[in-house]
Amino acid sequence: MARWTAREIPGLGGRNAVVTGAGEGVGLHTALELVRYGARVVIASRDRGKGEAAAARIRAETGGKGGGSVEWLPLDLGDLSSVERFATGFSAAHDGLDLLVNNAGVMALPRGLTADGFERQFGVNHLGHFALTGLLLPVLLARPGARVVTVTSGLHRSGRMDFDDLMGERRYGRLRAYTQSKLANVLFALELHRRVTGAGADLVSAVAHPGVARTNLARTGNPMQGLLVTLAKLPAQSAAAGALPSLYAATAAGVLGGEAFGPDGFAERRGHPTRIRPAAQAYDRVAARRLWETSEELTGVRFSAFDRGEVRP
Repeated sequence: MARWTAREIPGLGGRNAVVTGAGEGVGLHTALELVRYGARVVIASRDRGKGEAAAARIRAETGGKGGGSVEWLPLDLGDLSSVERFATGFSAAHDGLDLLVNNAGVMALPRGLTADGFERQFGVNHLGHFALTGLLLPVLLARPGARVVTVTSGLHRSGRMDFDDLMGERRYGRLRAYTQSKLANVLFALELHRRVTGAGADLVSAVAHPGVARTNLARTGNPMQGLLVTLAKLPAQSAAAGALPSLYAATAAGVLGGEAFGPDGFAERRGHPTRIRPAAQAYDRVAARRLWETSEELTGVRFSAFDRGEVRP
């Protein structure tokens, strides 16, 4: 594809969007460009101060042009009751959702648990987004052509699903847990695409990763950890550039369900967005189905709109 930039985003007037973790970094720049081109964007994040500051910055930079708007609403992906409250409130206030960007994430944390007792990286990065997508499915299906963009990391290529120890109770490594959660993101997005196709739904599920971008994500982990030090030394691009694969997946014409996007430079570290092929293990359908069923059991969320005949023909 050509060297795509945010200037090629089409008009998004009348479109509703939710971007998780958009209080800073890649998520903020994703939300900024969506608003700039006319979307009504909800920043969904845990930190009220960062979320409202991001919304204020976006309003200042876009100047209200193009009809776009932005607001912050609380969402803690590490607390399923918060996920349910967000989805219920959003669905009551909006007649549909055109774009869900599952962007938020944590990286290389010491082992800890979410409010529901899940290992924190798996719980926030995967289970929280799984539940959010399932609970928002009816409003997504209410808008033909809606898109779900799940943001992963190039480090998903090192990930392995350990279904016998998903929560790292027997053996825990910060990066091992992170890469497992990022592989889970891709498995989820591709399995969602397969289920959308099977239900005959008009919904696109795509994957994006930002490459190596200058954000605060790695700072939540151990700064002395070997791989994080290595990553810090790699040529990094700005958070604005890191947002481009997500923006392409979310807005560009011709994006198909099941596609993945990342930077076009060496080792997908930086550059303009291009179609990529995720790691071979991301296409393991048996693992994807097992992850889906396990996620349903853990979260109590089932994508029942597929089964209730709510899919538009």
